[in-house]
Amino acid sequence: MPSEVGVFVTLIERKIMEAYTKVVCILGLLIFVSISDIHRVEGAGECGRSTTPDNEAIKLIPCVSAAKDENVKVTKNCCAQIEKLGKNPSCLCAVMLSNTAKMSGADPKVAITIPKRCNLANRPVGYKCGPDFCSLHSSLR
Repeated sequence: MPSEVGVFVTLIERKIMEAYTKVVCILGLLIFVSISDIHRVEGAGECGRSTTPDNEAIKLIPCVSAAKDENVKVTKNCCAQIEKLGKNPSCLCAVMLSNTAKMSGADPKVAITIPKRCNLANRPVGYKCGPDFCSLHSSLR
């Protein structure tokens, strides 16, 4: 009988450890979600709460060639994405200055000409993108 009691105690210890592990995992997940939500609320940036300039830059993959060379024809897909982003000029500028845009090899001085090259009627006119773009705002017209 002592061996049966030992087995019974071992099973109870395992169940307690399994329950403890589940509680720790659930608490960890809740803490992670809480921190993520707090960061999202406080971190609303130029492109809104649900996205970042880097995430929006990924949508501009059809524009990479046109953002590197002013002589490259801008595609319809690129113009469609630029038109969507152009509704929020501060987001568009943040995208052009994002790490993703830099890593793609896009030239901000060329990229800023894309709205004009797309012949977008409602493009941001006279909008300046950061300190490096003070002299470039006329290219948006």
